[in-house]
Amino acid sequence: MGLKVIGANFGRTATMSLKQGLEMLGFEKCYHMSEVVVHPEHTDLWLDAWRGMDIWKSLFAGYQAAVDWPTAAFWPQLMLVYPEAKIVLSIRDAEEWYASAVNTIFQSMDSNLLAQDESLRTRIEMLKEIIVDGTFDGDLRDRDKCIKIYKENIEKCRSEVPSDRLIEFDASLGWKPLCHALGCKIPTKPFPHVNKAAEFADRWRHQKDPSQ
Repeated sequence: MGLKVIGANFGRTATMSLKQGLEMLGFEKCYHMSEVVVHPEHTDLWLDAWRGMDIWKSLFAGYQAAVDWPTAAFWPQLMLVYPEAKIVLSIRDAEEWYASAVNTIFQSMDSNLLAQDESLRTRIEMLKEIIVDGTFDGDLRDRDKCIKIYKENIEKCRSEVPSDRLIEFDASLGWKPLCHALGCKIPTKPFPHVNKAAEFADRWRHQKDPSQ
């Protein structure tokens, strides 16, 4: 099947909304961090990918799209593995992004590093290696540094992805720009705006699976 859409920006840029939107548009199964919760065996595959192994066909079997972390850490490689795929760069104000990330994703990783549940703990360890250490040089609390890295990722994507493959996505604009760029008919149902910070925090407080 192969990926037709690859998300290039970090979590907390409306990636869950984008996942649901792409699935509503007919892209069968969109990979998101929530999939790692459902498939804990994927944790080792992501670590293998981080160490340079070619695991993409196994990891993305049955998926037509992939967004959010950990995918976002690999978009430069993935755009070569899937040369026909569109690269979706979800855009959010950098300071708003950091404020949301530090109170959701970053906080949940900090608080669960020593979790008793083995599946949760190993997932957090994987995210620490790829995101905390690999993307942000080990320091999620350095606001200015994180924002600089966030902006650099956006500029790298804009400079390296061919214009005919790059789609800049702003969830606040709803269906029309996304559907136009993907050549899809605009659905009658509203664009899904989900997983706001309060919803994310509530899920992490009450259950181990943030996708539910």
